[in-house]
Amino acid sequence: MNLRARIYVENQKTNAQLKLEARLALLKEKGLDSEAISQDATVRKLKGMIRKAIFRLATIAAQEKLNQERAQAKADKLAAEKAAREKPKEEEIAAEEMGKKEKKEKKEKKEKKEKKEKPAKTEKQGRAEPKKGKDEKKAEKQENQ
Repeated sequence: MNLRARIYVENQKTNAQLKLEARLALLKEKGLDSEAISQDATVRKLKGMIRKAIFRLATIAAQEKLNQERAQAKADKLAAEKAAREKPKEEEIAAEEMGKKEKKEKKEKKEKKEKKEKPAKTEKQGRAEPKKGKDEKKAEKQENQ
């Protein structure tokens, strides 16, 4: 709902209320009972107009409240950013140094673990003799025969 329409909707509501009061007074002068008055088409139409106006005013109020909350959140965000920019550099430097120390400690622990995990090679793991080529195999066969 258009927020600028608030004035017009309020005017519509007041006009409908005035017309309803006038219509009810006219019907009572005629001597109609409450059941007949509630069944009158004009009365029902005017009551419907009042309900619509009330609903529209409620949506306008909800939209205004939402806009106000957004503006407040935006102001809070800007204030937080401004405070962060004005934060002394000393605190930032101290925080960076603490981070560097922690990284260095983690790196040292990692290096220690790697040293422990590497076992020394044994003869079973490595080859005792290098591979022999074709010529060497032929020479060996001749020697064996």
